[in-house]
Formats: sequence, structure tokens, C-alpha cells
Amino acid sequence: MSYLVLARKYRPKNFAEMVGQSHVVQALGNALTTQRLHHAYLFTGTRGVGKTTISRILAKSLNCLGTDGQGGITATPCGVCQACTDIDSGRFVDYTELDAASNRGVDEIAQLLEQAVYKPVVGRFKVFMIDEVHMLTNTAFNAMLKTLEEPPEYLKFVLATTDPQKVPATVLSRCLQFNLRPMAPETVLEHLGNVLAIENVPAEPQALRLLARAARGSMRDALSLTDQAIAFGSGELLEASVRLMLGSVDRSYVFRLLDALARGDGKTVVETSEALRLHGLSAASTLEEMTTVLQRMAVLQAVPEMMSRAAESASDDDADPEATETARLAQTMPADETQLLYSLCLHGRGELGLAPDEYAALTMVLLRLLAFKPSEARASAAPAPDLRSAAEPGKKSQPEPARVVPQAPPAAIFKPNQAQAPVRQAQPAIDSVASARPQTASETSSDLPPPWVEDSSPRASTQPPVAAPVPAPPAVAAPVAQPAPLQSLPSTPAEFVKTPLGDTWSQHVGELVSREVIGALARELALQSELRSQEDGAWTLRVERQSLVQAAACEKLQVAVQNLVNAEPAIRLVVEVGPVTDTPARRNTAAQQERQRQAEEIIHNDPFVQDMMRNWGAKVVPGSIKPTLHANANTGAAAGAKSI
Repeated sequence: MSYLVLARKYRPKNFAEMVGQSHVVQALGNALTTQRLHHAYLFTGTRGVGKTTISRILAKSLNCLGTDGQGGITATPCGVCQACTDIDSGRFVDYTELDAASNRGVDEIAQLLEQAVYKPVVGRFKVFMIDEVHMLTNTAFNAMLKTLEEPPEYLKFVLATTDPQKVPATVLSRCLQFNLRPMAPETVLEHLGNVLAIENVPAEPQALRLLARAARGSMRDALSLTDQAIAFGSGELLEASVRLMLGSVDRSYVFRLLDALARGDGKTVVETSEALRLHGLSAASTLEEMTTVLQRMAVLQAVPEMMSRAAESASDDDADPEATETARLAQTMPADETQLLYSLCLHGRGELGLAPDEYAALTMVLLRLLAFKPSEARASAAPAPDLRSAAEPGKKSQPEPARVVPQAPPAAIFKPNQAQAPVRQAQPAIDSVASARPQTASETSSDLPPPWVEDSSPRASTQPPVAAPVPAPPAVAAPVAQPAPLQSLPSTPAEFVKTPLGDTWSQHVGELVSREVIGALARELALQSELRSQEDGAWTLRVERQSLVQAAACEKLQVAVQNLVNAEPAIRLVVEVGPVTDTPARRNTAAQQERQRQAEEIIHNDPFVQDMMRNWGAKVVPGSIKPTLHANANTGAAAGAKSI
């Protein structure tokens, strides 16, 4: 006799043998016991969770004759009568299974429905089982609607699908729907242990855990993988052989990576990534295993009592040996960092196929985990070397001012014809990258003081010591001054309050933007800044975000403002970081909100709109009213009325 695979040999023959679908078994069992039977059932769920199996058990329950031949409808079919054995062997004349994937046309459905007019030949009910019903064409669905809604009393429909979203609503409304859930790894593990015990196949618990996780909720997949593992391991299931067969990553690599990430050890992270490359282990599997462990860590961190429960179960011989290491990492890593790592690993899997080498992509994802660690975790890291000394080897060394880690600017396109001028940023204290470039002849011949001379203006007496300005072309005055150290900003921005200087600055910025003389970062810097003072040719701007204070943006904005106002002496921009209350961007937002309010008021006060709402139940769709620029009341009302 030929070998029968485990998935078919251990297919459940009654509801008592069903695993992991207790909610469906209970509902069908109660319906059969109380004789409250529906004429059409729809079973949905992923592959290998028991849709066809439940259909066959239901058919046996409806047609079972009992061991004495006198039985009736029952929730516990005997399994030995003629009807039960014929259904199990697939030769029961009144039970028809149709594969809609290969018989999806209206002609096949018509042939099936032609049999509905005939009463059962040997059974109590005719049962039509249509598998993968979502594959039927629209014409085929329409052909079966009438019979599906009002079938003969001896006919039962059983539909099964893995994609219920593709089934028309007209079909769904005629069926009693049951959703079969993917099975938990613990449920699959227990069933595999019972099956292998009956088969007398020795198996290591960790090997069964690997198979249970690889099945992804499908019992049929789990049994098929078990068959493959038995053949691969010559009749026994060992963890090493199963892991090699599945190509899964040893969790020891995962724990090593997570431990190194928790400690900020980049060297160990890179070495472990190279070890994965050398052993040919899957990069996608590595990130998948990391997300699994991080999810368990997050649960342990969110529910502390589960930590002690995991410690107690760790002493059990049958317990998962990885639970102890997971609990240790959960105590080592902060909860917010666990959530961050989980998100980065989850999104990093989608980047593996975009890189020319998946291991290089894996290394970049792991290094990103280190780069995005909270700043306090890197407080003890060594400072970066000063690159200015390398750029100016002949220049006399100066005391190093406050240094800020460079930040990558947002993607932007600068116009090539815009003027470039040296600049150094101001508040907070920021070293300008312009100080590292060599000076030109025109710069060295200017009347500006040398770089090591401190600013002697009245403003310098009220501010902390700052670095000297970098020489600039004669058309532009001294660049932006060095600011004071950063102060912590409030979590919410200050309210919008108009200031006299804000009117002047908003007018200048509006002209610059309309003329398109500034773009990208310079435009954003101008829109998000507040003019604080105009003293002795120095215009002090304040922004909330330090990322806006870029050397190139300050240079372009300073040149554009000077060309706009033609002030004498030349304007010198001083940029500081702090809370703002009056910026062009906030003025634009306030104006837009006022226009929106006026447009909504015009619409709601319009007599025609009120009549439509009062007499015809019309409603104004939220968000559909859009004000138009420079529109009067009539044009605004007309534009808004179109959105009703």
C-alpha cells in the first residue's frame, strides 16, 4: 500500500477531532443538535485551517445513518455507516465538491444547478460544496443567486473561500458565514506532538517549535513540513536538521544582535551581520525573527506580571529555552526603544529587495537601529574629531566653540544662479561650515576684521562670547553671528501674536517668494523665522527648529534681503533658535483659516443652501468648502454651493 501523507492520514473525521476552531465547532454542533439548520454556509480563512474538512464533517452529520442504520441528523457522526465511509472516500453520490478555480464559468454552475431539482439518491440531504468560490465569474454568481436564496429543503450549499472580499454581497447575504482563524503556534505544536507520538517518530521539542512557527497558522502546512522534516532527518526530527531544512536563522544570532543594539555596540552588530552572510542565512528571516522576539519583549514590558510567570516556566523541561533570554532582554532594553526597533525591523524587510545585496541592506537596517537610539543613550559616546583643523592646517588653533552634530537637510533643489556668500550660523551656537573653506583674494582684501577678532558691537556685550565672523564679499556685510547654546523648547508652539516688526518681515518675505529669488531651504527659513530686532544693520531672526539654520540657507537669504532693501550699511543677519510668535508662515496659516471660516459662513448663511437643508435634508460635506483667493462673497458662495 502506498504511503499516505500525514495531512491526509490525520484529517479530522468528526468535530471532536477538529483543532483550533472551537468557535465554529460549537456553533455547528448546537445547530445540528437543535435541528436549526441553515440552507447555505460560507467558510472563510487562510489555507489549511479546515474549511473542506468541516464541510465533509457537516455532510456526514446531515446524512449519518448510525451504527444500527436508524440514526438521524447528529453532531457526532458515527464514521462507520455507509454514508460516512462514502463521504470520507469521496464517492458519496449526494455530496458534490466543485473546484471553482477550474470550473468558474456559468456553464459549470448551470450543470451543477441542474442536479438540484432531483432529490437525494441514497442520503438524507444533497450537499453542494463549492471550494474557492471567489474564483467564479460574475455571470456564474448571478446564475446561482436564485437557487442559493431558496433551495429545495433537501439541498444544502457549503461555500469555501480564502478571499471573502471578492465574493459579491448578494451571495454573502444569503449565507451563514464562519471565519476560520489561523491556528496559534502552541496549538500546532501540541497537535504535531500527538501525531508524532502515534507515528513513533522521535522529535526534539525545539524542532517542533520551528515547524509550528513555519506553518504560519496552517495545520496542513505544519503536517506537510513535518513529512518533509522526517524525510530530511532520516526518520527523526532534530533541531539542527529542521533549522537547516527551513533555512531559518538561529535565534542565538537574533539575541546577539538585540543585546548589541541594547548596549549600542556597533562592532558586534556588524560582525554578526557578516557571520550571517558567511553562513548563508536569510536576511529576511533574520529581520522576521527579530520582530518576533521584539514583539514578545514588548508584551513582557507592558505586562510586568508575565515576566515573573516566564521566569517560573523557564525551569520546566518542556518550556521554550528562548523565553529566559527574551525576558532578560526585555528587562535590559527600554520599552520605547523596543517599539522603535520593532517598527524599523518591520519596515526594513521591504527594503531588502531594493538593495543590490540583501546583506548590505540588512547591515544598513541594523545600523539604522543604532542611529535612531535615543540621544541620552549616546551621551557617553566619544565626540567626533574637529575637521576644521584638517581643512586649515596652517591656521592658528582657536578654542572650539559649541558644536552641533550636522543634520541632513530635507530634499530640495537649489537654483544654480543664486548667489553664494559665506555665513556662520547664530543662536544656538553652530559652527559654520563656511569657515572651513579657503579664502579668496577678494575676501582677504576686504576691510572686515580677521576671523579671530571678537565682535565688538553693542550686541556682543549682551550675548555670550561668540566666534568671529567669516570674511564676506563687499556687497554683503558681515555674516551671521555665533549664538548662545540651545535652550530646551516647549513641546507646543507659542500662540500667534502679531508684532510691528512682523509686518515688515512678512512683506519682505512675500516679495522674495513672489519674485522666486529664494527657494527650498532659504524660503523655508524665511517663512518660519520671526524678525526680533533691527539694530545697527543687524537683523535678528528667530526660528523654532535648529534644522532650518543651515549655512547655505542663511547665505542665500542674507543676499536676497540685501538686494531687496538696498540698505547701507549692508544688512547682517543673525539667526537664533527659540520660541516664536509671529512668522510669515503663521500669518499665512491664520489668513487661510480666516478665509476658510468666511467661506463656510457664506455657504451656511446662503438662502438657497438653507432651503435645501431645511426642506430636502441636504448636508454640507465636511471639508468640501474651499475658499478661493481674492474672491468676494458672491463668488465664494457660488464656489461653496457646488460642494453640497
